[in-house]
Amino acid sequence: MDNPIKVFNSYKRTLEAFVPNQPGRVGMYVCGMTVYDFCHIGHARAMITFDVIARYLRHRGYDLTFVRNHTDVDDKIIARANELGEDPLVLSARFIQALDDDLAGFGLLPPTVQPKVSEHIPQILATIQAIVDNGHGYAVDGDVFFHVPSLGRYGYLSGRDVNKSRAGERIDVDPRKRHPADFALWKSVKPGEPAWDSPWGPGRPGWHIECTAMGQHYLGDQFDIHGGGNDLVFPHHENEIAQAEAATGKHPFVNFWMHNGMVTLIDDATGEPVKMSKSLGNVINIRDLLVEMPGEALKLLYLEHHYRSPVPFSRAGLSQALSNLDRLYQAKEMAQRALAVVQDEGRSLTAAEEAKAVGGPAKALFDIVEGFEDRFHSAMDADFNSARAVGDLFELVKATNRLAGTKKAFARAAAVMAAAVPAFELVAEVLGIGAMQPVEFFEEMRVKRLAAAGVPRSQVEQLLEQRTQARTDRDWAAADSIREQLDELEIVVMDTPEGTTWRIRV
Repeated sequence: MDNPIKVFNSYKRTLEAFVPNQPGRVGMYVCGMTVYDFCHIGHARAMITFDVIARYLRHRGYDLTFVRNHTDVDDKIIARANELGEDPLVLSARFIQALDDDLAGFGLLPPTVQPKVSEHIPQILATIQAIVDNGHGYAVDGDVFFHVPSLGRYGYLSGRDVNKSRAGERIDVDPRKRHPADFALWKSVKPGEPAWDSPWGPGRPGWHIECTAMGQHYLGDQFDIHGGGNDLVFPHHENEIAQAEAATGKHPFVNFWMHNGMVTLIDDATGEPVKMSKSLGNVINIRDLLVEMPGEALKLLYLEHHYRSPVPFSRAGLSQALSNLDRLYQAKEMAQRALAVVQDEGRSLTAAEEAKAVGGPAKALFDIVEGFEDRFHSAMDADFNSARAVGDLFELVKATNRLAGTKKAFARAAAVMAAAVPAFELVAEVLGIGAMQPVEFFEEMRVKRLAAAGVPRSQVEQLLEQRTQARTDRDWAAADSIREQLDELEIVVMDTPEGTTWRIRV
């Protein structure tokens, strides 16, 4: 893999060869969640996107330090805590744990560091002090503001004209500001809010300063990658840049800015986009989906699109992704079985020789397997193009299942099917798709679907036992009747030489 990774840099709005500041080492900061509620499917997009990017960078041999923060002090957190009569830091700690549990359900790898705002107040205060000392910040009545016009480069990420911009805050413009675009670095204490001592009086950090301070604390004054959703380009990321460069005098703060596209909720009845909001009652939380199905289904739906593209989310689309995932695990299972046959029996012919001798589906599968790794790397090197990689993956899935569906496949082309195993393992490592063992996936589907349908597992097992007995008694009518009952329960029964197994129909 001598070719460099090409990355679309949001700052320069062009593809560039990725060259880190230090050869072989990468520092990446990604904006995490403001934890005042459970996280929904829109939040999951960035988490999944940058998990895959982190996986691929490590796969390519980089020593990656991946930082993703938790915002545990914020206006929204305070408002929600006051509404519930709860301490803000206790509330945020509860939702951080909920988020960690949800992301584990997707099989996401934890970042190297997950800093919290409340645990980095000294670093934040030091950054604010440097900004003030360098003439880019000013204090008013215990608050500290960043003076946007003082930094001539302000706006280079978003392309905003500072004279046309309003304040980059989540609240109305404060008349005490020197310029409408000035934003808060430090907010003086108010009743019912958490506060820390500072040179300007007790208070708490503004929204933007946390990521600047924590990013530079863990990754240095200038680092390689900063990521987040498109919605953060302005004002959050623009203000991060301003703060960092004002505090250190170094430019650029970050070499590569990366932004993922948003998730658009699609109404299944009309096919039209709709706003996801609590008032409409259509917010889909991560944990609710994880009750219904494996998290890899949503991950696959997202990775079928390039990370910079918007993702249309619908129940129909998610169902199709789950069906695709089921086909993938069927293919992986058959490839693993073939590998076991090859290892147990030994083979006189190589996979290439078998493909040539058998032809047809065996040759088709071998042709896909032979160049799979190179094509996969080529796709991921092209700005982490998971959509292209997933498309090739399902050509592999289709060819594997087609060969597995032919008679005497194991007898004549087991080595060809076994050759697909490394391809499935590569995808599991980098994309986190197909990362479970097939038996684990099919069992998870059984558990979740039966629970959702309110069908006791004992009922299914009893019907299967009755069918087995009917087949033993050669009562084919009874066996067929029981199969029909199972079919109504979305149970697929498979009779194999090793015995009868069953799955949930997807």
